[in-house]
Amino acid sequence: ASPSFLKTFLELFNYSSPLCCQVPLTEAVEPVDFEEYLRTHPPIIESGPLRDLIEFPPDDIEVVCTPRECRTVGQAVPEEGYHKLGTGFNPNTLDKQKERQKGLPKQVFEADEMPDGSDDLKRRSISIDETPRGSWACSIFDLKNSVPDALLPHLLDRAPNEEIDRHNEEHRKSNRHRELFALHPALEEEEPIERHCVPDVPKEHFGQRLLVKCLSLKFEIEIEPIFASLALYDVKEKKKISENFLFDLNSEQTKGMLRSHIQTAAISTLARSAIFSITYPSQDVFLVIQLEKVLQQGDIGECAEPYMVFKESDTAKNKEKLDKLRSQSEQFCTRLGRYRMPFAWTAIHLMNIVNSAGSLERDTELEMGLPGQNRTTSGDESCSLSSFRPATLTVTNFFKQEGDRLSDEDLYKFLADMRRPSSVLRRLRPITAQLKIDISPAPENPHYCLTPDLQQVKPNPDSRVRPTREILEFPPRDVYVPNTTYRNLLYVNPHSLNFANRQGSARNITVKVQFMNGEDPNNAMPVIFGKSSCADYAKEAYTAVVYHNRSPDFHDEVKIKLPASLTDHHHILFTFYHVSCQQKQNTPLETPVGYTWIPMLQNGRLRTGNFCLPVSLEKPPQSYSVLSPDVPLPGMKWVDNHRGVFNVEVTSVSTVHTQDQYLDKFFALVHALDHMFPVRIGDMRIMENNLEEELKSSIAALNSSQLEPIVRFLHLLLDKLVLLVVRPPVISGQIVNLGQASFEVMASIVNRLHKYLDTSQDMHGRNSLLSSYVYYVFRLPNMDPNSPSPGLGGSVHYATMARSAQRPASLNLNRSRSLSNSNPDISGTPTSPDDEVRSIIGSKVGDTLQTRHGLRYVSQFFWGVVSPLCINGALFHEELALQWVVSSGIVREGALQQAWFFFELMVKSIIHHLYFTERLESPRKNRFPERFMDDITALVSTIAGDIVSRFQKDLELVERLNTSLAFFLNDLLSVMDRGFVFSLIKTYWKQVSTKLYMLQNPTLESLRLDFLRIVCSHEHYVTLNLPCSLLTPPASPSPSVSSATSQSSGFSTHAQDQKITNMFELSVPFREQHYLAGLVLTELAVILDPEGEAMFGLHKKVISVVHNLLSSHDSDPRYADPEVKARVAMLYLPLIGIVMETLPQLHDFTDGAGGDESVEDGNSMISQTVAMAIAGTSSPMSRPSSFLLNPQASRPHATFSAESSRSLLICLLWVLKNADQCVLQKWFTDLSVSQLNRLLDMLFLCVSCFEYKGKKAFERMNSLTFKKSKDMRAKLEEAILGSIGARQEMVRRSRGHQENLRWRKDMTHWRQHSERMDKTRAELEHEALIDGNLATEANLIILDTLEIIVQAVSVTESKECILGGMLKVLLHSMACNQSALYLQHCFATQRALVSKFPELLFEEETEQCADLCLRLLRNCSSSIGTIRSHASASLYLLMRQNFEIGNNFARVKMQATMSLSSLVGTSQNFNEEFLRRSLKTILTYGEEDLELRETTFPDQVQDLVFNLHMILSDTVKMKEHQEDPEMLIDLMYRIAKGYQTSPDLRLTWMQNMAGKHSERTNHAEAAQCLVHSAALVAEYLSMLEDRKYLPVGCVTFQNVSSNVLEESAVSDDVVSPDEEGICSGKYFTEAGLVGLLDQAASSFSLAGMYEAVNEVYKVLIPIHEANRDTKKLATIHGKLQEAFGKIVHQDGKRMFGTYFRVGFYGSKFGDLDEQEFVYKEPAITKLAEVSHRLEVNVCPRYGEDQVEVIKDSNLVDKCKLDPNKAYVQITYVEPYFDTYEMKDRITYFDKNYNLRRFVYCTPFTLDGRAHGDLHDQFKRKTILTTSHAFPYIKTRINIIHKEEISSMPIEVAIEDMQKKTQELAFATHQDPSDAKMLQMVLQGSVGTTVNQGPLEVAQVFLSEIPSDPKLYRHHNKLRLCFKDFTKRCEDALRKNKSLIGPDQKEYQRELERNYHRLKEALQPLICRKIPQLYKPVLLIRLPLYIVSLSRGAKLFSTDTYATTFV
Repeated sequence: ASPSFLKTFLELFNYSSPLCCQVPLTEAVEPVDFEEYLRTHPPIIESGPLRDLIEFPPDDIEVVCTPRECRTVGQAVPEEGYHKLGTGFNPNTLDKQKERQKGLPKQVFEADEMPDGSDDLKRRSISIDETPRGSWACSIFDLKNSVPDALLPHLLDRAPNEEIDRHNEEHRKSNRHRELFALHPALEEEEPIERHCVPDVPKEHFGQRLLVKCLSLKFEIEIEPIFASLALYDVKEKKKISENFLFDLNSEQTKGMLRSHIQTAAISTLARSAIFSITYPSQDVFLVIQLEKVLQQGDIGECAEPYMVFKESDTAKNKEKLDKLRSQSEQFCTRLGRYRMPFAWTAIHLMNIVNSAGSLERDTELEMGLPGQNRTTSGDESCSLSSFRPATLTVTNFFKQEGDRLSDEDLYKFLADMRRPSSVLRRLRPITAQLKIDISPAPENPHYCLTPDLQQVKPNPDSRVRPTREILEFPPRDVYVPNTTYRNLLYVNPHSLNFANRQGSARNITVKVQFMNGEDPNNAMPVIFGKSSCADYAKEAYTAVVYHNRSPDFHDEVKIKLPASLTDHHHILFTFYHVSCQQKQNTPLETPVGYTWIPMLQNGRLRTGNFCLPVSLEKPPQSYSVLSPDVPLPGMKWVDNHRGVFNVEVTSVSTVHTQDQYLDKFFALVHALDHMFPVRIGDMRIMENNLEEELKSSIAALNSSQLEPIVRFLHLLLDKLVLLVVRPPVISGQIVNLGQASFEVMASIVNRLHKYLDTSQDMHGRNSLLSSYVYYVFRLPNMDPNSPSPGLGGSVHYATMARSAQRPASLNLNRSRSLSNSNPDISGTPTSPDDEVRSIIGSKVGDTLQTRHGLRYVSQFFWGVVSPLCINGALFHEELALQWVVSSGIVREGALQQAWFFFELMVKSIIHHLYFTERLESPRKNRFPERFMDDITALVSTIAGDIVSRFQKDLELVERLNTSLAFFLNDLLSVMDRGFVFSLIKTYWKQVSTKLYMLQNPTLESLRLDFLRIVCSHEHYVTLNLPCSLLTPPASPSPSVSSATSQSSGFSTHAQDQKITNMFELSVPFREQHYLAGLVLTELAVILDPEGEAMFGLHKKVISVVHNLLSSHDSDPRYADPEVKARVAMLYLPLIGIVMETLPQLHDFTDGAGGDESVEDGNSMISQTVAMAIAGTSSPMSRPSSFLLNPQASRPHATFSAESSRSLLICLLWVLKNADQCVLQKWFTDLSVSQLNRLLDMLFLCVSCFEYKGKKAFERMNSLTFKKSKDMRAKLEEAILGSIGARQEMVRRSRGHQENLRWRKDMTHWRQHSERMDKTRAELEHEALIDGNLATEANLIILDTLEIIVQAVSVTESKECILGGMLKVLLHSMACNQSALYLQHCFATQRALVSKFPELLFEEETEQCADLCLRLLRNCSSSIGTIRSHASASLYLLMRQNFEIGNNFARVKMQATMSLSSLVGTSQNFNEEFLRRSLKTILTYGEEDLELRETTFPDQVQDLVFNLHMILSDTVKMKEHQEDPEMLIDLMYRIAKGYQTSPDLRLTWMQNMAGKHSERTNHAEAAQCLVHSAALVAEYLSMLEDRKYLPVGCVTFQNVSSNVLEESAVSDDVVSPDEEGICSGKYFTEAGLVGLLDQAASSFSLAGMYEAVNEVYKVLIPIHEANRDTKKLATIHGKLQEAFGKIVHQDGKRMFGTYFRVGFYGSKFGDLDEQEFVYKEPAITKLAEVSHRLEVNVCPRYGEDQVEVIKDSNLVDKCKLDPNKAYVQITYVEPYFDTYEMKDRITYFDKNYNLRRFVYCTPFTLDGRAHGDLHDQFKRKTILTTSHAFPYIKTRINIIHKEEISSMPIEVAIEDMQKKTQELAFATHQDPSDAKMLQMVLQGSVGTTVNQGPLEVAQVFLSEIPSDPKLYRHHNKLRLCFKDFTKRCEDALRKNKSLIGPDQKEYQRELERNYHRLKEALQPLICRKIPQLYKPVLLIRLPLYIVSLSRGAKLFSTDTYATTFV
């Protein structure tokens, strides 16, 4: 690692011990010698929870033999009995978490309480009183009559501070939640790595189980017994996959026909229901039902005919025929009852049933007709048999059996054919019948069950009840499960016989099958399972007869129960008979026609497989059974010249016979060690001299075995190998060392299992078969001669390492010593001969004992405890360690691959050894020989070396190896010298560190973290850290390396305080004594180090290690005692320093943290929330931009995720909560100011981090996740799988079958919502409950810590620097969403703080006082009574303390007034009713305060309260108009006006208004508010100081706005700026002024008014120039350049506002009646939009039907209006300028800025209509003048003056023509030219369609000279207008001609033609002059007129002089 780690560490604390320098954090320290330490430091405490921390409990390790629980009445299967308490992962599962969360109190949050605002507020009058505020007297009256909240008792009593603190602490500490982590969910992660899953108990394998019940079988005629069998077949695999279930459903009467052949039927053969097991369900499985009947004369077709012909309905008609058939059947039954014949069959496609039943809603009735009707699509659809609904099937059709098509091959063809739509079978004639069966998933524990071996399964309450049979499965593919039950079955399936070439009569052939244990006929054994309705076992079985067939096929299955041990005489005998169906004289019933047999053993191995046997015509001779029939015996006659004519298949299902030659040989040789030589194994004779060689070769040959038998016999095989290691055999007097060979083969077998069975692995890559072997089956071969040998297969117990309440008494085992014998260098000899003899006798006793227990792995190979050729051997763990250390090459690699297996074997061996030799009580240092310890050290060292050297090449292996080693060391901590194990950990650590130093690799660091997590998950992790040891100081205490900033490290020289220091830092003593905790915290410090960028990806991981550890301590019942918890917390004290160091990297929770004041200033341009602007504080209601108090601590490094930061902070809070307070206080006293400030920053961040989100937030999150798309899941899985390490990759593979994939867990958020889309109300409530409790507890811990800091710093000089920071944290916590409970304690602390350090608030920090007032007032308006009580008490005491300091509390008065103003203006959910109660409470305190009754204080309080109440009254009105922005702004405007004498408050309200405007994107108005604010500040600054460069007051701002002069209304005789509390806000400074102007410029810029930006900067530039602030000047000029650039670019495209006149009429409006305003709306607002908006605002107040909008703009006549309604008239208006004004208003901006006059026109006719003909159309112009110029600080301004001008029709025509002419002129002279625009105007002027327009006007007004002389001038004016118009048209046409292309020439000609037509029509009208205007005049006056002419020419063009002459 880089040296920067060390540097950082040394900087972490300023007082590190000098020793620290010697061992950097990146290197491991020497661990404490644990055992020696315990020996030399005996515990002082006698008993109790603290005593338990010191040493492991005495019963820490127990060996428990768990009896196997029998599944059957006679056999046994085990159940686990093991529970280990882990530390690192104390599985804090969801259920456990829920358990711990029970009984949480509900925290009350104001955010969750709905305000009781009622709707009637909206219905009140809209009027605003003329006076801006209600009357004083009325306000007092209201207040005096309101009700106060409860007063706090003893608030006014004087008590010493210590007493108050003690009382507060008692209150705070009572009823606290004990477990912090119960409220905080763990970090989401993959399976926690330290979790070692307990493996499954080895048990018998079952697939998916299916229960089939046969209910009834009914044919059309009932004449004879019918027998049925059921079996499962897999068509694809072409295999029968279950044994036969034989049953019959015959009535008792029908069964009676066979009375002579059947003795009493055993209950097991009466079963009618069966449980089938299917391991590999697929779409290809069929349930085949085959029927047989008693043999009779005739082939199958003849016998089946009656069943097809007769119908049940015709029974009466066919009575005679049926009687005849019945009597024939009776005869056959009597004579041939023991033989059967094939009859019919059918098949059910199983998946059809499962799928169709699954889709139906209830138990299903399915009708099965002919095949093909119930077809299903093939393919791997889901084949789950565990969850379909039970179905009742009725099978109605059977197919008769074909005599020549009975083989299995034929059956597979039929079944494949059944799935086709055009099945051949459908064309066959069926036998109609009704078979009803029930198919359902098998229940968990069915009653009355029998295993395939006829054992009764529990529960079996009554053995007389008809049982259910479990049917044995023949899986089509291998199933890898070790044998756990005894089973020894043989199945014989005769397939076919060919007697075609046999002479003589042999046609109706049956085969009799017998199992013989000798050659005498009496040696037939009763081991053949019976069929239905007969005895359990029989001595023989007959196959079904195919009538008259010399070469029959068979479909019978004969099931045989094999004896446990077989001899050479056991064989199967087949006797072939011809059965004569016709009863003839002298003809025997059966005639033997051949014999053959199969010997059971061949070379000592069971014979199975397919046989094609020759058949002998005669009885076999003596001693035939030891030979095979293939051997041509002399003198015997054979069918077909000794060729094979009989095909038979023999299969075995056995847990005794391995059916693998290599395993057989190995077991045989091991067994042979017990016997005298020579030994015969198979066809070999093995002499003693070649036994060793054979044994070694057979061990090596085990690698060649098939995997399936190896797995089946795994337990036995591993037991034997262990035995050979522990007790090497003595051959010819020499010890044979087989340890190496056994170790090699074990490694090889274990790797084969891992490689080929990778689906059955857990997350650590442990194969489940092997882990359950180690866990349950493995035990040391027992040393005790009197107990059964565990080496035997029949071990009846599983020995597991366990922790249990009491030790079983049965384990009374004697001690026995053992030597190591496998090391060739150590000679070993047997102990005394007596011992040897005794051991031999003991072994024989063991055998018999074992047998009596009912054997489990019984085989022909028994292994005694100690054989005559074997002596007590080595200890297995020692031997294993030795073999591993000395191994090399492939063997070592193999062992490394599966290191976990050998480690776990070793640990279990160690524990058994300690247990059985009773050494568990002995001192740990003496438990093991030195040699073994050396081997372990060497092993750990080399494996650590492998991890370090190979992690880049083979990460998957290294991850497995790393976790295996960690678990191994974790286990060793329980049994070995713990100091030794620590040194092993150090060895590992050192190797990793060395590598990390060379190569900064996060993967390696991650491996070390995993290792650490596992080691630290030890159950006694806390004890291992010596939590009760006091850290000894370094040998020579010396002054600490202290930094210059440290102000109080005077203590560090004392040893006592060096101890304190050592406790809080990762000093060498700390790391040595708290070894594991030291490692964890070192990792944390190193990885979180800002310089260690390479490790950035591991932040979450390392934090989660710490989080899990603390979480488990928190929930551990052993550490529930507070004193104990404090000891545990002591192990983590350095965490505080580490978190302080990483503070700049933590996620900034203060950004956008929602509090109750989430002010809705969406895109406000105000830098801080409007509210605080006035209060003059830097921390407004919105949170500060960064939580760091010291600004120089920037955040250069990548920050942590929010989740990781939150986890780290909860760990910090846990330590602060549980650590000893005195220790913390001492340490805080020792910290420097900068460090304490860092600590406060950290607490500030914690407040934001754990802020309560509120129920609404949870609901919102819920609905958001609800919307996420479904494919999210697929993407997530892909993402997870795409980027995971090797270990997780393995985890993923290993979970093929399991459902616990990480991304399917309930923990991941998206899962919770995609699976079940959204949470229930209860779940949301629960989440909110927990979040509320967490927020409360976290904040209370912060409060506790603040109290400790106060106590620590109150004695130091530096308290001023610290207390400000503390108050900041306290205020911040008040600003967040907090529970009532927390706020009570918070206010108590705040009151105590203010009473201890009043000068802090009242003399130093203005901001703090303002902020505090704001917070208190905010909480005074809370809806929760207790919060109000405490807040008002705090506010009262604040006033009182302020008063006591200087007999005046102007500071608090001013701040309270300002704070309330800002609250009122901004807070959305502000409730004045509640605040009124708080004000009343404060008043009540004032009245009851006896101490200050004689002073002016009560009057001042009353004064302040009434003033606040006035503001409140204003608020009520504001509330009413919340929905009506204009009314709201008007009201705020009036309130602000009311504060003309109180500049601070006026400024506040201006800011409030600016905020409101910004919310509604009225940026121009927001800017005006800011300009007014700046002008106000400028006024006061000019009074205070005379600086030339500052503005002289409002006058300076005139160019920005003409309205600004109103700010000069206050003169210095009204308010003196230097009075205390006046103009004290931060804006009343030069910097404040600059800030306001900057914001104003930004708002103008947003409004697009760039010219105004320039004006604002004109005021700003001199200030910056005076201050030589070039940087600011550069910025300003940059912005100016931008502004002017935009003016240029946007020329012609700028739009500001649209204006409307709005009038209110009707008495309902109150004061507003007959008031008219001009409203400013955003550009391009249509009349309809404004109309709609106003309706929306006004209607709710008066009702939908009460408000009417007047659509025209005519004068409103009130007499005609309905007095019960409210009327609104809206008219579009345009800015109006007089002619003289136009010379100054040149640009678009000029024409739209500083507007006070507006105009609108109303058309009318004399008869009252609005519109008429041209000669009747009049027009009225209305000019409006407003009180202020737009834009102003509000968007509507009163109209103060109105002027009307009416125009005659001809005047209207003149205006229209002038307008048209202007348009033409503009389009013609536009630059650059716009052809389209020009053509549009031309088209409108001369186009054919509109010719009527100008032409009609001319014809109406110019065709005749008017009769009224008054109109002459108008007539002439209009004539000249037309003259001008035609001229302009001509210019425009000429211009257009120059612009068009060749394609528009025709269009141009058309326009010109139209123009000429128009000109011709107009010509006579234009030329007609009015003669009266042209009278002759005297020439003498000509000069005068010429002058006039020249003036008039400007107006009237060429003919003007005529007019002038008049």
